[in-house]
Amino acid sequence: MNPTVSKALKHRLFWPIVTLLGLLVLNVAVYPSFFSIRLQDGHLFGSLIDILRNGAPTLLVALGMTLVIATRGIDLSVGAVVAISGALACSIIAGSSDPNSPTTVLAAVGISIMLALVLGAWNGFLVSVIGIQPIIATLILMTAGRGLAMLITEGQIVTINSAPYKVIGGGYWLALPASIVIALGMFALAALLTRKTALGLLIESVGINPQASRIAGVRSRSIIWMVYIFSGLCAGIAGLMISSNVTAADANNAGLWIEMDAILAVVIGGTSLAGGRYSLGGTLIGAAIIQTLTTTVYTVGIAPEITLVFKALVVIIVCLLQSPALQTRLGSLRRRPVTTSTGGVLS
Repeated sequence: MNPTVSKALKHRLFWPIVTLLGLLVLNVAVYPSFFSIRLQDGHLFGSLIDILRNGAPTLLVALGMTLVIATRGIDLSVGAVVAISGALACSIIAGSSDPNSPTTVLAAVGISIMLALVLGAWNGFLVSVIGIQPIIATLILMTAGRGLAMLITEGQIVTINSAPYKVIGGGYWLALPASIVIALGMFALAALLTRKTALGLLIESVGINPQASRIAGVRSRSIIWMVYIFSGLCAGIAGLMISSNVTAADANNAGLWIEMDAILAVVIGGTSLAGGRYSLGGTLIGAAIIQTLTTTVYTVGIAPEITLVFKALVVIIVCLLQSPALQTRLGSLRRRPVTTSTGGVLS
């Protein structure tokens, strides 16, 4: 096999990229104008733009999840934080005398993000200081967080009519949906901090061996605490984005199962669940696959009752194709000599 082709096949992002391209081609085959993008009233519209806009909250949550998983952790509470953030912001705006006041919206957004940071810090405290297993520590907030969101909204769907708040999830900046700009901005910030500073190396070292990192002088507790705070921040912004897009806060359904989509995006992107190795670029591709899958279901016309089965099958196939064990097995089969009927060996 050509060395270049062999190297490409072994790259951890090869199969995710092939899967994403395959889904896009499938959509084009069913809907020929799928790739068309038009400019109307200074705003970009099209199926690809819709995928990016709708996938922005998943990308945000997956960014935080990537760094948490890189430290051998998991954050199951991000969906609850999404619900709390949106519920608090909408409740503040709905209770104000002037919902269209930029000051009111900025205050609501600021308070909601601060609460998201506090919730992330709470998870980090339980994991890094108290020593509770991450899946248990975040399961606590996952369960209690929905109740807290329901308390904030008093069990009602809070609807608002605020033009400034609508911009976050439904507005446009520089011809692009604002949600895309925000998500890509957070992605660029995370990439800058983890790949252009020592922070990324410290996160990987903590994920590979926390004890050895601590002995080497790395403040592993601070690193773990920080990634959970960042995860809370990403989930909080995603919550603002989702509630802004629908101009309402539904504490019961907002962010429901988004933690599962985020984890799938991270795993598809090649980040190791064992900690250490991670890929922000892979997470970006994984989030795009998850959202494109959702769009493909509607484009192809798959029955709603088997939508999750179709989604699970695609994810399983991608994970199997990029599995090191499977790649090793296939490689050994390709190198195995073939014996002829006369006892000779074909090279």
